[in-house]
Formats: sequence, C-alpha cells, structure tokens
Amino acid sequence: MLITAHEVVTGQELLQPGWLEVSGGRIVSIGGRTPPRPADLDLGEVTVVPGFVDTHVHGGAGATFSDATPEATRTARDLHLAHGTTTLVASLVSATPETMRHQVGVLSTQVRDGILDGIHVEGPWLSLRRCGAHEPSALRPPDPDEVDALLRLGAGTIRMVTLAPELPGALDAVRRVVGAGAVAAIGHTDGTYDDARAAVEAGATVATHLFNAMRPVHHREPGPVLALMENERVTLEMITDGTHLHPALYRQVMAAVGAERISLVTDAMAAAGMADGGYHLGPRPVDVVDGVARLAGAETIAGSTATMDRLFRFVLAESGLERGTALHAAVHQTSVGPARALGLPPAGLRPGAAADLVVLDSSCHLTRVMRRGVWVAPPPAADDA
Repeated sequence: MLITAHEVVTGQELLQPGWLEVSGGRIVSIGGRTPPRPADLDLGEVTVVPGFVDTHVHGGAGATFSDATPEATRTARDLHLAHGTTTLVASLVSATPETMRHQVGVLSTQVRDGILDGIHVEGPWLSLRRCGAHEPSALRPPDPDEVDALLRLGAGTIRMVTLAPELPGALDAVRRVVGAGAVAAIGHTDGTYDDARAAVEAGATVATHLFNAMRPVHHREPGPVLALMENERVTLEMITDGTHLHPALYRQVMAAVGAERISLVTDAMAAAGMADGGYHLGPRPVDVVDGVARLAGAETIAGSTATMDRLFRFVLAESGLERGTALHAAVHQTSVGPARALGLPPAGLRPGAAADLVVLDSSCHLTRVMRRGVWVAPPPAADDA
C-alpha cells in the first residue's frame, strides 16, 4: 500500500508532502514530494507521525495490568492503541513477592505473544516517604535473591525496573538489573544528589516521572532531580498531563537538557478513557474527579487518566517552539526517545521499520492508527483495506 499525506514527520525530517509504502507490516520506502506511483490511499490534509511508545502505563478502560489476566491486558492495551500507542510497556505497582512473581509470569507470556512490548516493574523497592500511591506495606529494600528471581522469571521481558537508590542494597540491585539486560530507573526516592549520582554511575539511565515522588530541589541539597538532569546518559520521564507538572517546568527542563532527553509517559491507570468515579491502583482505592486521579480521601495523585495523543498535543501547545520544531520534539518525546531509552526496536518512519503510524488532523487530534501495517483505529473503509 502506498500512502500519501500533506505532511509526514519521520523522526528525522519533515516531508511536505510525504509518502510511504507499506508491505508485510513494514515500511519499505518513504519520501517527499512526488511518489513513485499513484497512491493507493491519499490521506489528504493530515499529519502522519510514528506510532506512540508509552513506557510507563498501568492500565486503562477500567482495567489494570496488575490484574494479570488476558482480559484486563487486552482491554487496557486496546484503549491505548486506539489513542495511538502502538508500543506499550505495562507497568506494575508494588506488591508482595508472591503477587509480583505471579504478575510477571503472566505478563511475560503476553509479551512473548506480542500483546505487550515489555514489563516495567515500578517498586516494591521504593522510598516509604516518597511512595506516592504505592501501598506502603508492600515496600521493602531490594533483596538480591528476590531481584534475581524476578528478572529470571521475566526472561528478558522486563524492560525497566524503578527503585530508590538510597535504600540498602539499591546500588547492587541497579547493577543486577543492568546485568540482566534491563534498564534501571531512579524514582520514588528521598535520596540525595549523591545517592542519585551513585546510581547513575552504577548504571541507571532513566528518571522515573522526574520531579514527581522525588525529594524536591533545595539550594543546599539539590537532591536527585539535578543529578539526573546533569548526566547526559539519563532519559527524563515527564508526565505532561496538566496535573503532574506545570508547563513552565517542562519548558525549563527542555531548555536545560534539550528535547531529545525527555520521554513523555502517561503513567495512566484504569480510569484512562473512562468517566469520573471510583477505581483502584493496585490494592489502593482511587477517586477520579474532573479527570484527575487521587487516592481516596487524600490529595495524593494516583497516576493519570491521560493517553499519548494528549501528551503529543501538549508539546504543540506548551513547548513554546515554532510548529515545525515542536513537531520534531513531540515525535521524539512520544516515540523515538522512549523506544531508544528502553532498548526497544527503533521507532520512527523509515525503510525497514515496523509500519506503526498515527494520522492527525489539523488540530493534531487522532483520526487513524496503523500497527504493524494494519489499520486498527478506526476500522478502515472498504476502499482503504
């Protein structure tokens, strides 16, 4: 199928107009201006971008990955797929060792079956003081045997592990995670600037939702945030849902480190795509009011209700960049960068890459999604197949 569009953003260049040819679930050729033959599908005045890559997401459509059932996984995955997330790493919250082994055992099979693209173990090796919406009774220092057993059980499907570097045994755990081929991330931490630097030296390369659930910056103890920003090897997750961070903070981080070190994540929980009401994040009850999820009876934010298309639009609206530059930043932060940070198959629109793409209208609202060469949202018209 040869597809043409007014605008194609590849992850490296902006083609106006642009075209791409898809065969066997992959992009076989791509270019600008005049295509090599008449188009099979002319999308018209739209922008085509790479499929979104969400590396930190707990659920959606009323379901959570922590349920570890085929039904829950497909329900949540399909919700995010309909919003453009063609690559999804399922995040787990802190739980007992037995529960986490069960969850990883189930989800690892779903990764191998191609339903998910990896697992993110967020906890249980987190700071009690900065636990956020995690169940406090489930938190514990990393035990080498538990860490190794979970990684072995995942058999390569665990793509990232978030932990607090100040905990006893945390630096050893970082080395074990990295040695197993996964990414060690620093988050939910009350650690110091030096604690974070030590973790990066041990091999940590991601900051889990920068600023959120972290010791804040202080003029005499800058804490983990500045240590993570300073090191160019570290990718900085940011939840730009309008609740977790002020847009000015996003702009300042981008000005300080550059657009390419930021990875936008939803941190979405079960209420994504759903109405306000009562939900759960792990065992903890959550109330969603006006689209904001908080622990029941508290002010603590409990994940988000965002989808990746909303985060893409955030960059266009709030980055302060001119449109072309903002498009490049948005594509990098929602696709190319997240995939690179976790060692996933390279994202972007180029020959040989998976045909994962999102079609956006003039307001950057999603109109179509293709995954592995198949239109998945909305269903194609008969003459588009």
